Formats: sequence, structure tokens, C-alpha cells
Amino acid sequence: MSRGNMSGGALILVIEDDEILGRSLEQRLALEGYRAQWAKSVAQALSFIALRTPDAIMCDIRLPDGDGESLMRDVFARVGAVPTIFMTAFGGIDQAIRLVRMGARDYISKPFEMDDVVEKLAAVTGGVEEPVAEENFATFGLSRATAATRRLLERVADVDLPVLLLGETGSGKEVAARFLHESSGRAKAPFVAVNCAALAPELVDSALFGHERGAFTGAAARHLGFAETAAGGTLFLDEIGELDGPLQAKLLRLVQEREFIRVGDVRPQPFTARLVCATHRDLEAAVAAGAFREDLWYRINVLTIRLPALRERTEEIAPLLERFVAEAGPRLRGLRLAPAPEAIAAAMSYDWPGNVRELRNRVERAVALAEGDSIGAADLFPDGKAIPSSPSQSTPGMDAVGEALTLAAVREAAEKAHIEAVLRATGGSIQETARRLDVSRTTLWEKMRRLGLASGPE
Repeated sequence: MSRGNMSGGALILVIEDDEILGRSLEQRLALEGYRAQWAKSVAQALSFIALRTPDAIMCDIRLPDGDGESLMRDVFARVGAVPTIFMTAFGGIDQAIRLVRMGARDYISKPFEMDDVVEKLAAVTGGVEEPVAEENFATFGLSRATAATRRLLERVADVDLPVLLLGETGSGKEVAARFLHESSGRAKAPFVAVNCAALAPELVDSALFGHERGAFTGAAARHLGFAETAAGGTLFLDEIGELDGPLQAKLLRLVQEREFIRVGDVRPQPFTARLVCATHRDLEAAVAAGAFREDLWYRINVLTIRLPALRERTEEIAPLLERFVAEAGPRLRGLRLAPAPEAIAAAMSYDWPGNVRELRNRVERAVALAEGDSIGAADLFPDGKAIPSSPSQSTPGMDAVGEALTLAAVREAAEKAHIEAVLRATGGSIQETARRLDVSRTTLWEKMRRLGLASGPE
């Protein structure tokens, strides 16, 4: 029997008899980069599992020919503890919690937002691995901003201290954590990624530290938590600022004493993994407000690395866009696609508040919905949010006589437009503009001279 995640995104088995919800889940997961298989009954699910083991299961509790609890027991007996997320109506939450205590990974209440489903799946599968790996090896460090970050990560890769990654949502904190892991002597050990914000509050303790058989009703067997399964590898806790006070205290013991205690046990277990934490929150302000423990803050704030936002790494936008389009075309439509010059120009002039994650999501949507064999600016920005690369052009990507511009010309126009925008935002300050663009004043002066831009008031 083959394991699902051999190539491409993780294989998710969706077990749902509702036609609309089942198809919606299948389509959304495909757009997110997963390989989704939809089963409408227990019988269909077991037939599929007999041929291939999924990387995760999303299962309705009530099915036309059985129930989720019996199905989970059957699946676990056949192929082991596949990470399972149950979908339940409000009235079935108590049963869902009991199922989690029996070995399911999480649950979600109907009706739910599709974004919540994606977050929970990312927490149990480590996200969609292929795009992360591509971005990691191909683009991480292309810009001056991330080149400095990459060098710093390489320097501390084998320094056995906690690392705290700071950065905006979607800026690539997990990419940096994986790069750190792969650059270290722990690379052959597990990398366990946990999104703390996606874990159900009442189940975080068991998920992180595990539980013993009989620790609570339904705990039929010992369950190993993330801290233990990380073994001698890396435990990556994303959105650590979302943990509540009691869990922060337990995490402090993990960091300080290098040990933890499973729920229902009194014996401490050694913690042998390296801890890497990440957040988009201002933890220092959270400490001042009493929302985050000061002692934990000092323990994890030893090696702190800030991930620059995508707007600070414009050199990476075009390569990332081209890579994501080339990757998504065959997977979503069976076609080889490429971004048109005007799409590259629009992407390079956009502010990207959602960073790399927004870029990937826009590409996935554009590839799925585009009618031609290339991705245009309108496909990438159907909401019209992108800044035109050059107001003098009658048609994006075309010159005054209708000839297509070269990629070099498009990128130069986008760079000029971006420098002009930052100059306007800083009131023409060369020093502040250079700081925001992460270039030296000499480099900025040279670019302005080459692009024919007038200097500001300095």
C-alpha cells in the first residue's frame, strides 16, 4: 500500500455525503495545493484507503452508512493513526472532543469558513510542502534583505539555542524555519510544524505534550505530542503569541528544563528537539500588557531574526511569480503557463500586504480561472488593486506603438514606479527612501540617475 505524499501536495481524503460541501472542499483544497480525494460514504472511504493511505482525513461524524467514530477505529487499525479532523454540527461538539481524545487530531464546527479548514490542515500536515520547498531553495536570499537573513540563519543553524522568527503574516517564517532546520546537523531528524492559532484551546495541552492511556474518558492509548515526535529534530511553533497563560507556563518548562510531562503522567520526558518560534505579533508589547509571560519572552528571545516583508524584497517578486505559475499550471490545469510581462510589472508595483502567501494565493486563483495560455495582470489582480507600471502606456506591457516590451523594460518600469512611490511617501527624502528600499544611498542615487528620476529636497 502506498503512502499519499510522494509528490506534490499532501493527499487529503474528504469524507462528506453533502454534495455541495464535499465538492467545495475538494475544489478549495486543490486550489491550496493539496491533492484532494472525495468519498461520500464509509464504504467509498475504505475502498480508497485499501489502495493508498492519505496524509490526512477530513471526516463528517454522521455518514449515510456509518459514523465517523467507527470509521476512525477501522482506519487506525488498518493503516495506523492518520491525522483526522472531524466536521460536526454545533450539537455534536461533545462527541467531537471525545473523538479527539481517542486519537483524532482536531475538529471544526459547521458552518465553517474554508480558510479555517486550510489552517487546520496546515497544522496537521505541515502545510503544502512543494511550494515551500521551491521557494526555500530557489528564491530565499535573492534580495539584499533576505540574503542577510539567510546568512544569519546559516550562522546560527548549529547553535543549540531557541530561535524567534518575527515578521508579517505570510512573509515566510516557516520557510525560514525549514531552511534553518535543513542547514543544521538536525536535517535528517523530523521537522514538526505546529500552528498554535489553529489548535482547539481545550486540546492544545494534549497536542503539544501528549497524554497517557486513561488520562481522560476516551484516552484508549498513549498519544505522543508534537514535542515528543519532533525527537532530535526541530519543533516549530508558529503564532506562539496565541497560546494562553497556562500553556505558556508549560512551554516555559519545556524551554528552561528541556523536559515536559504528558497529560495523565507524573514522569518528566526529555525534550531533545530544537525549538523555533514565530509570530507576527509584537510580543514585547504583549508582555507589557500582561498578555505574554515575561520569563518565557526572555527564554525564547535569545536568537531573534526578523523576516522582511515582500515589499522590501522586490528582487524576489518576479522569480517567485514565475515559479508559482510554472508550478500551478500543470497541477491545476495540466498546462504549462507563464506570467505575461504586464503581470510581472503589476506584481512588482503592488504593495503585497499578505506577502508571499498572498502572491501564491493570487497565482493559484489566476491559474485556475485564466482563459489563455498566460497569466495577465487582470488575472492576477481582478480586484484592480495593482498600481500600473507606467501611466503613459495605453496598454499594459506595450509601448506607444503597440509593440510588446521586453521583460527587462517591464522590470525597469516597475522599479522606477516603485522608487517614485516611495519617494512620494517619504516626501522626497533620499535617506529614508534608501532605508525603506534596503539599499545604500549611493545605490539609490545611481538608480535614480539611470532611470531619469529627479532628486528630492535633500
